[in-house]
Amino acid sequence: MTPSFSHLGRLLAGTVLACVLASCATVPPPTSELNTAQQAVVRATGADADQYAREQIELARQALSRAQSAMAQGDNDNARAYALAAAADADLARALSLEALATAQVAQRRAE
Repeated sequence: MTPSFSHLGRLLAGTVLACVLASCATVPPPTSELNTAQQAVVRATGADADQYAREQIELARQALSRAQSAMAQGDNDNARAYALAAAADADLARALSLEALATAQVAQRRAE
């Protein structure tokens, strides 16, 4: 049995319908990414990033604020991107701060 044009038309219509329905699917909210970013900012703040890595912690806080705003507006793609950037900036701020603290301790011990 050879397929007729009507069978191909139904197949094509079904494929188009499936694609349309798939494109309507929403991206889930990035709640875990936001939580991770918030925790990273708290850890960096606890490591004195405000003193030793002021620029990086400020960037992290701004990105976190943008992520929260984007999520509130339903823009989950941008919210996820901002949350990931916030976590990365906060982790960098924490690392720089810990490095500065360690360097200060080494200098103090050498001075003793």
